[in-house]
Amino acid sequence: MKKSLLALSVLALASTSTFAADQSDGDIHKNDYKWMQANLMYSVNELPGESDHDYLEMEFGGRSGIFDLYGYVDVFNLTSSADSDKADADSKIFIKFAPRMSIDAVTGKDLSFGPVQELYIASEIDWDGANGGVNQQKIGLGSDVMVPWLGKIGLNLYATYDSNLKDWDGYQVSTNWFKPFFFFENESFISYQGYIDYQFGVDDSFAALKTSSGGVMFNGIYWHSDRFAVGYGLKGYKDVYALKDDGLAGKTTGFSHYVAVTYKF
Repeated sequence: MKKSLLALSVLALASTSTFAADQSDGDIHKNDYKWMQANLMYSVNELPGESDHDYLEMEFGGRSGIFDLYGYVDVFNLTSSADSDKADADSKIFIKFAPRMSIDAVTGKDLSFGPVQELYIASEIDWDGANGGVNQQKIGLGSDVMVPWLGKIGLNLYATYDSNLKDWDGYQVSTNWFKPFFFFENESFISYQGYIDYQFGVDDSFAALKTSSGGVMFNGIYWHSDRFAVGYGLKGYKDVYALKDDGLAGKTTGFSHYVAVTYKF
């Protein structure tokens, strides 16, 4: 399952800003924006399961007052092909919904310090609709941080609640970035974009299935115009979702490839 990419030029512009989110004037809507795009995707050797499959992703996000939002809905095997690795899957969807609430905007204060531009109460909901499938909620502290060359990145630390187990199970640190680095005369550009999700402190008492930590890193090179984007991504896995490599979940460490064609609404 692909994670979120901040794949819009408006976010590219935001990532180059060096100004903190000053909310002291009381106008919490001055930086509002919204976006939505459709991504036609194909993955090769996606882990776990070494799956090759097509899918449509509706991706969206924006800012409205105190709220910052990112999310997407994936629909697998669009052609209903019997040859797809998702043909017999229990669920043909995956949903991620990740709202953050700005502490700066709620308090009306500029809480920036050093490279930290803004602080949030961050959350994330992951769900695939299958009985006993992915059903997790995460809550923690989020931030926007300025780093050299990349510009502004999101950086969040969550505690994870597993609704299937009815218990808290470990933590996750996540970061994402969007860096335009080559511009054409027609104002289209090439970007380096991606994310890291790393789980730790996971209950590994079921040693045949789980490890205490694991994660993924997505590295994408995309061409963007006002309405379209085309890109390639390389995702590296290490015990993805804290599932033990070559355990009951199969292969969970390695690399997969993604190609994408995007239309921006």
